[in-house]
Amino acid sequence: MLEKIVFVDLIEVIENGAVQVRTKTAIMEDGKQISGTFHRHVVAPGDDYSAEDARVQAICAVTHTAAVVAAYKAAQAAATP
Repeated sequence: MLEKIVFVDLIEVIENGAVQVRTKTAIMEDGKQISGTFHRHVVAPGDDYSAEDARVQAICAVTHTAAVVAAYKAAQAAATP
């Protein structure tokens, strides 16, 4: 029996407060993985994270404080010519 499993397998907080999320898609046959791929995306401070995995939401709620969001936005503004 083939089965496709998609799950968040890695969550990292970057120095600037961004949360990097790695999602794994595994194709399983009779309980053994026969294929796997990864996808990464970033949740920046100030982004809407309400559709993210519950664990990602919990980390963003703690990490994305008002001060972190303000500092991130200021750094982005300063980097834009």
